[in-house]
Amino acid sequence: MNEQEIRLIVEKQRACFLAGKTLNVDVRVEALKKLYACVKKYEPEIMTALKKDLGKSSAESYMCEVGMVLSELSYMIKHVRSYAKEKTVLTPLAQFHSRSYQKPSPYGVVLVMSPWNYPFLLTMDPLADAIAAGNTVVLKPSAYSPHTTEIVKKIIEECFSPEYVAVVTGGRAENACLLKEHFDYIFFTGSQSVGKEVMRHAAEHLTPVTLELGGKSPCVVEKSADIKLAAKRIVFGKYLNCGQTCVAPDYVYCDPSIKDALVAEIKKQIQKQYGKDPLKNKNYGKIINEKHFARIKSLIDPNKVVCGGSVNEAALQIAPTVMDGVTFEDAVMQEEIFGPVLPIVTYESFDKAIAKINSMAHPLALYIFTNDKATAEKITSRCGFGGGCINDVIIHLATSEMGFGGFGESGMGSYHGKHGFDTFTHYKSIVDKKTWIDLPMRYQPYKKIYDRMVRLFLK
Repeated sequence: MNEQEIRLIVEKQRACFLAGKTLNVDVRVEALKKLYACVKKYEPEIMTALKKDLGKSSAESYMCEVGMVLSELSYMIKHVRSYAKEKTVLTPLAQFHSRSYQKPSPYGVVLVMSPWNYPFLLTMDPLADAIAAGNTVVLKPSAYSPHTTEIVKKIIEECFSPEYVAVVTGGRAENACLLKEHFDYIFFTGSQSVGKEVMRHAAEHLTPVTLELGGKSPCVVEKSADIKLAAKRIVFGKYLNCGQTCVAPDYVYCDPSIKDALVAEIKKQIQKQYGKDPLKNKNYGKIINEKHFARIKSLIDPNKVVCGGSVNEAALQIAPTVMDGVTFEDAVMQEEIFGPVLPIVTYESFDKAIAKINSMAHPLALYIFTNDKATAEKITSRCGFGGGCINDVIIHLATSEMGFGGFGESGMGSYHGKHGFDTFTHYKSIVDKKTWIDLPMRYQPYKKIYDRMVRLFLK
């Protein structure tokens, strides 16, 4: 799609929005219901596409993508009427007699740029929130997950006219064309490097943005933790989608006194969850492409591998791998891994672990395994991070009742549920002043009696 075609899409969407076609809440609810029904209709094709792009099993595809999309759509269908209502607020006495209220209003034409690792979920979830808020939407899925992009395009074209929701396919050239356009809001999920480019282009039009990025999310295991349970949950979260999850535990940061026991349990759990040869497990996925396969492989130090390390280059698979004796100077600790490699790092003391985490870029997630409430409170209070879990991993993003998003280098803004509606909504503050009375104290010439009245009202 060329620059002229993209510009025409944006112009038509702006005309649609300015005509007020998306403002009616009934229209929004109907759109959400239509999208829900279409996702259900094409569920088998979505599963097939995810299998082709990422090797995901049908169970994982439903649990982590389709099911979560349906949940967000259901939530919005149920709550959007309430969210879209004007909210009356208290009016100060000085503004007597009037009504003050906040009016939820859509931004207008929204650009949603989604990544390849959860290509269906991370396209459809922000779309649901943007539609619920009353916007028109241009979707730009990743070029790295072409089969999922194809089914997304099919669903969108069946549900919506292009002046309401449109899909732009392609790669960097199309991204560049889109970012030249004047959108009213941009929602981007992806890498920090591309996020900076998105923000730089958005600044040209002073366009507000939400950036859902990533980072090296620590998984701290304190000496009081339930080691077996911690290992079980860490293995689940780390190797889900072959580690290609923005909130996966990037590394384990543990007390040295329990390190050996933890590593032993992690190795047991890998075998229990993935079998003796994970590369022969039909439910184990693959790395998205050769570029990322080579990058992840280069981070593995064979001298520090204590589990896994084997690869299948033809299938772009890397077995669940554990590296022990890792330090913060190793290559694997210099960037977000985004693959099935788990480094084990130990700390001298819990306070030094907190200091080290705070010396690094703010992660998207932080996980702490401990049976001591004071310890959990200490690290969750003193460390900066987007969100996280105590005695679990990943699940904090699986609820529409809490916002999900980054902090600092891991992003800005949040979405899901009410937070998602708010992200794509501008709240206009309005005072409706009555005409039957007009207090004279604000008008010149000012008199001493008015001065006393003003002071009385504004105490």
